[in-house]
Amino acid sequence: MIAANNVTLRIGKKALFEDVNIKFTEGNCYGLIGANGAGKSTFLKILSGQLETTKGDVTITPGQRLSFLQQDHFKYDDYQVLDTVIMGNARLYEIMKEKDAIYAKEDFTDEDGIRASELEGEFAEMNGWEAESDAATLLNGLGVDTEYHYTTMRDLNGSLKVKVLLAQALFGNPDILLLDEPTNHLDLPAIEWLEEFLINFENTVIVVSHDRYFLNKVCTHIADIDYGKIQLYAGNYDFWFESSQLLVKQMKEANKKKEEKIKELQEFISRFSANASKSRQATSRKRALEKIQLDEMRPSSRKYPYIDFRPNREIGNEVLMVENLSKTIDGVKVIDNVSFTLGHDDKVAFVGTNELAITTFFRILMGELEPDEGTYKWGVTTSRAYFPKDNTAEFDNDLTIADWLTQYSEIKDATYVRGFLGRMLFAGEDGVKKVRVLSGGEKVRCLLSKMMISGANILLLDEPTNHLDMESITALNNGLIKFPGVILFASHDHQFVQTTANRIMEFLPNGTLIDKITTYDEYLASDEMAKKRHVYQMTEEDN
Repeated sequence: MIAANNVTLRIGKKALFEDVNIKFTEGNCYGLIGANGAGKSTFLKILSGQLETTKGDVTITPGQRLSFLQQDHFKYDDYQVLDTVIMGNARLYEIMKEKDAIYAKEDFTDEDGIRASELEGEFAEMNGWEAESDAATLLNGLGVDTEYHYTTMRDLNGSLKVKVLLAQALFGNPDILLLDEPTNHLDLPAIEWLEEFLINFENTVIVVSHDRYFLNKVCTHIADIDYGKIQLYAGNYDFWFESSQLLVKQMKEANKKKEEKIKELQEFISRFSANASKSRQATSRKRALEKIQLDEMRPSSRKYPYIDFRPNREIGNEVLMVENLSKTIDGVKVIDNVSFTLGHDDKVAFVGTNELAITTFFRILMGELEPDEGTYKWGVTTSRAYFPKDNTAEFDNDLTIADWLTQYSEIKDATYVRGFLGRMLFAGEDGVKKVRVLSGGEKVRCLLSKMMISGANILLLDEPTNHLDMESITALNNGLIKFPGVILFASHDHQFVQTTANRIMEFLPNGTLIDKITTYDEYLASDEMAKKRHVYQMTEEDN
């Protein structure tokens, strides 16, 4: 069990948390949610002891071990991968290193023998003999192949490092597990493995995530941060959303009835307070009026952008034809002999682990790269708007937000352009901010404004949910569902894909394409797709 007791945290004059009291108990998984800047990651740091409170304290059941997902991806660069995972249990790792140092001594003394015996006893009690195999099992489950287990961390790419650090947090069956955005940079198999791990985990979990499907799958409770307070709800994310909306509705209805009663009492008092025969009743009404208090309807700190893609013209029957398209990058065939035709109702999700193939394909379709072989042809009625995975070049200038968006608008009127910025939560003086200094989330919202103002009838989006908060993801999701044109997009957000796409395409690691008209859940459950992946994997192993 871990609990926050009257926790207050002030940053300057601002109180991020004020007298927070909350208890997290064994056997439950808590999803910690809130708007960007609400303090989700900060609260996890308070619970883990990385950050001191201004007032109050955090208590943990004596003897329990807390583990958290490290955010510094370079901290363990000099260590072996397996050792990095085992460091998740600091005491066990200390014992292993002290044992190794004692046994390496040339002048082994009686005192060394006694100490080694003590360490061996503690080592056995902590299941130390299974440490390496347990660490390997976690790594393999997350998709870190055995060939990497004995390399140093600095030799791994970013996504593999994230998986190793996640394995470190999970290692050794911690009593309390704190996870800040654990699904970031994970591929689908790793996310599915993590979901099953947490569902079967018997201790306490507190997790921050923007992935609604993930929260629905693993959470037993939701802890909602809003205006420096944390409200606890039983159930998963969807249950929280319905419950919180119902609570607001009930408060509004209760206040409406109270307001009607107040008006009725005020009218009676106004009419009869000067009437001697009614004065006693008027006085009684005054006392009743004083007792009526409206429920405080403080607006939420959450802000939802308004995302609405409206095509300037209707799309025709001829949308896109791709024939025998291939592309090799640095000697590796990324796209191999791909052919398909798009219809005017298609909303296509590109899924799978071959992200380079997806990004390369999108860049070819947008004319940024030339294919080595094959052709593609857009229909004459089509117009396209593109959300690139790497947006660095878009914002490498000194333009203000308003000027940056104006250059992409056919209508140069400042009020018109600022209307699109306002929909994306850029209000007032935000328009004069330089695009170079924007945060990741602000840049994404700028790009979405650019796509809306374009009036395109085909949208290509490469990982648009990266850097967005839950509210913006929900708004984008709803905007794409309503969009009457064609969409080609890539995303790791399960719910985003499931609710938007009616056609699934997956680039396999060899660059070939699986193309199926189906929903995402049906695709994942398809035996045919599983067989195709299995055949490919077996072929790769034979080679």
